[in-house]
Amino acid sequence: MKVAIMGAGISGLACAITLEKHGIEPVIFESRSMVGDRFVNGEVLLSMFTRPVNDSIAYLSEQFGIYLHPAAGISKITFYSKHEKAVLEGQLGFTNIRGREKNSFEAQLGRQVKSKIHFNSKKTYEELLADYTHVVLATGDSDYAKKTRNFREDLTVSVKGATVEGRFDPYEIKAWLDYEIAPFGYGYLIPFSDKEANLVIAIPDLPEINTDIETLWDRYYLKVQAELEQVLPITDGFKITGYPIGLCHAGRIGNTFYVGNCFGALMPFMGFGQHASWMTGIYAAHDLCGLGSYEELTKPIRQSYENSIVLRRTMEHLSNETLDAVIHNLNGHLGQKLFTSPHLNPLKMASYLLRPYIKLK
Repeated sequence: MKVAIMGAGISGLACAITLEKHGIEPVIFESRSMVGDRFVNGEVLLSMFTRPVNDSIAYLSEQFGIYLHPAAGISKITFYSKHEKAVLEGQLGFTNIRGREKNSFEAQLGRQVKSKIHFNSKKTYEELLADYTHVVLATGDSDYAKKTRNFREDLTVSVKGATVEGRFDPYEIKAWLDYEIAPFGYGYLIPFSDKEANLVIAIPDLPEINTDIETLWDRYYLKVQAELEQVLPITDGFKITGYPIGLCHAGRIGNTFYVGNCFGALMPFMGFGQHASWMTGIYAAHDLCGLGSYEELTKPIRQSYENSIVLRRTMEHLSNETLDAVIHNLNGHLGQKLFTSPHLNPLKMASYLLRPYIKLK
């Protein structure tokens, strides 16, 4: 068996590490110059979105022998709508760094891989398919899934982010749900440390709204500084326009596996999908090692995506008044229970309740 992995992101590297543990040494082909060679940004692992797994970091190490160190544990989330504010506290998840940073998740996984990584690779999928018995597509986007007619695109989003300096609590993240500053989208602030944070706005590309991301960013940036009562100098930034979000029709076609964002690990509701991404890589490796069927193993990830798209579509029918009501109701026992109870899956519950409403629209 000769296995090629196309992409050295978190799904491809998780696949490689798992294969190595079972005696298979893949060859990894990465188009960029190093592991994590992309813009720096902050991301989160929220327990409410990964249940029944409540601690993704512990689960990854205990079940699969893959070890990651997050930037911090999240003990507090503050939500802002136009007129309301909710504060939730508890063991809520983790923050981490992605991209060109020595402790990014990609860099940490890269240090655990023993297999050969060919950087600056120009190899195409077709060339790898001719030279290897199996190919794992872990390219970090849906391009090859779309090229092979194996992708259902549900929406595109535009995202702008910046690294900002200021005074931050590393254990608290903040999120904004205000359609005056982020129409049908959201904004968030994730600290890298007590002096640096990632500030991001994400907007769905809908025909009925203005998606001039630069204008919206300026409004959002001013709003956040006013809310935090401090100036936030920008030291770095990134922008992505028209990024497709969707799900592949089949996770495996012949001897090709689609993993990570090529599979559809990016969740439509709030945009994060790290847990799903590395699990697709691990599950592809398990299939290759005869430890299960990739299609069967990834069924829960597919269901989480479908639940998430229901919430995404719901957001497109809400108003600021409704968002105020939602945030107001989160600020109490109900919100605390939804976010902290290990026995509740709020994504699944919300999807079940909202699905008939979305169909009516």
